[in-house]
Amino acid sequence: MQFQIDDLSGPEIVALLAEHLAGMRSLSPPQSVHALPIEGLRRPEVTFWSVWENGELLGCGALKELGPQHGEIKSMRTASRHLRKGVARAMLQHIIEEAERRGYRTLSLETGAQPGFEPARQLYARAGFTACGPFADYTNDPNSIFMTKEI
Repeated sequence: MQFQIDDLSGPEIVALLAEHLAGMRSLSPPQSVHALPIEGLRRPEVTFWSVWENGELLGCGALKELGPQHGEIKSMRTASRHLRKGVARAMLQHIIEEAERRGYRTLSLETGAQPGFEPARQLYARAGFTACGPFADYTNDPNSIFMTKEI
């Protein structure tokens, strides 16, 4: 797998992010969809990676800087045809390593509370993330699960 910082202009990544947003909207009510649109992923405080193998897009993920010692995982998505092949685990590890390199002490995320998000919650828990309260600009939401990891 090859990770690359992505400028979000390629048709493959545009399609994967459209799939990601559609998936979030199908599982959560509109007020509880916190996935960033492409414009939000292009902001200077966000680093966005795509992961490829043999010229095929496998998935993506992003790291948003919340402060000098705190980052947030955003837009983790595996392409449908590559589910259960370790793509998400590899992307998560890549983001954790980058957060460590930057000197962050805390890495946080928001994911859905619905059953469709259970595989994501299990992935994060296996990586050492634990439940926490809302962080940054989030507020309590019964459709959201907040998780954090000290690194």
